Amino acid sequence: MAIFDIKLPSRLARALRIPENNVRRQQLRVLKKLLRKARFTEFGQHFRFDEILMAKNPEKKFQELVPVYDYNKIYKDWWHKSLKNKPDVCWPGKIKYYALSSGTSESASKYIPITNDLLAGNKAVMIRQLFTLRHYQNLPVKSIGKGWLTIGGSTHLQKQEGYYAGDLSGITQKKAPFWFQPFYKPGRKIAKNRDWDKKINEIVENAPQWDIGFIVGVPAWIQLTMEKIIERYKVNTIHDIWPNLAFFVHGGVAFEPYKKGFERLLAKPLIYIETYLASEGFIACQDRQDAHGMRLVTSEHIFHEFIPFDEKNFDADGNVVADPEVLLIDEVEEGKDYALLISTSAGTWRYQIGDTIKFVDKERAEIIITGRTKHFLSLVGEHLSVDNMNRAIQLVSEELNISIPEFTVAGVPHDNFFAHHWYIACDDQVDKAKLRNRLDEHLKELNDDYAVERSSALKDVFLDVLSEENFMEFMRQKGKLGGQHKFPRVLKGKMLEDWQKFLKGEPVSR
Repeated sequence: MAIFDIKLPSRLARALRIPENNVRRQQLRVLKKLLRKARFTEFGQHFRFDEILMAKNPEKKFQELVPVYDYNKIYKDWWHKSLKNKPDVCWPGKIKYYALSSGTSESASKYIPITNDLLAGNKAVMIRQLFTLRHYQNLPVKSIGKGWLTIGGSTHLQKQEGYYAGDLSGITQKKAPFWFQPFYKPGRKIAKNRDWDKKINEIVENAPQWDIGFIVGVPAWIQLTMEKIIERYKVNTIHDIWPNLAFFVHGGVAFEPYKKGFERLLAKPLIYIETYLASEGFIACQDRQDAHGMRLVTSEHIFHEFIPFDEKNFDADGNVVADPEVLLIDEVEEGKDYALLISTSAGTWRYQIGDTIKFVDKERAEIIITGRTKHFLSLVGEHLSVDNMNRAIQLVSEELNISIPEFTVAGVPHDNFFAHHWYIACDDQVDKAKLRNRLDEHLKELNDDYAVERSSALKDVFLDVLSEENFMEFMRQKGKLGGQHKFPRVLKGKMLEDWQKFLKGEPVSR
């Protein structure tokens, strides 16, 4: 009998904390659990966690007493003490691991605390998501016992004074159970490699020796790897090398823009499983077949809050205002953009992660990621989100039968008004003018504000078609080549300046 045909014993279901339907009650329990665990820390004493726990409405008291943090503020006020090996700052004990995360535009690495409690919560969510596969139709069960190829950042951890720092995948791999090692590919030796190009080449060389059932990673790098394997062994599709490949677990960026080019590399359809696993925690995951969104993790190790992403709460550069409006999970509305705040079992309190999300099914707490607070375009009120961009790119790719593996857009002055300048990666033959016009038309259909502004202050749309290698080379020169780095969908400030220099053949700064 296959594992997914077995009914879960109630004891195991309780251990996995299979969620009940009332997400407000789940979240209240999670908040209380976090507050109780951290009440004797320096942070908990300063912000009177005991008083919050005794309050009639702990969530509201929590919002009243604890401020909203971004990385710079929480690092300056609190986390820098943990990096000096001080215990019990924001979470009990010493922080022994830090995930290095630079996002898509910042140059300096962020040190995100990782605790055993956080990793245990992440692991419980992963197992629970795996068990949801038993409800999928036509599930290729034999593929589940095959290899799991994960293409991510280097798993090598830097040993610092009193702690380790590195990519989250390295920390997770260090803590992975022994029984998973035979399934894990590309194996510890290759995964440790810091040279991204060398790592990909080693994966390509070893590919025929592995029997892969799952591939895990960011779509752009997975697609690039599969293309190299197909080219190296002169086969038609990746299934000629890995006939049991059946699952693609992806996250970090929307899959829609990649789907057209990705599926050209397959002989048969894959089951796509979307996850929202950030350095700060496992935030959401797809738990049913063909779901439009991912279900927020509401019963485990993360307490969620939501700031309406609008002019009242954010300035033109995407910075949150002082004392913003903050909503709880039962107060949100479907179809509206929210900036996400999280409090976790790693001492991350009311932390603005930088992502914007939208509820597509409030009752099921299902969301989609719509972009980043600082990766949107609203020069004149067009309010163009990354979600709009992804959808428009998907539509134009299908309409023109082309693959667009990467793209970015910048707002630029144009005469006395403004314009959008798109840079599209496409190695197919394409009519640039037709691509530009169809993209513009799709954006007008998707976004009413954009349509209005295109007839007023947003005077034009420019578009350049580049090779995918141009995008890769820019990331290489910026020192951001690798599984954890994604090309920013919107270019602003220094990143835009460097991109313009790069296109002129001038050196760029790291």
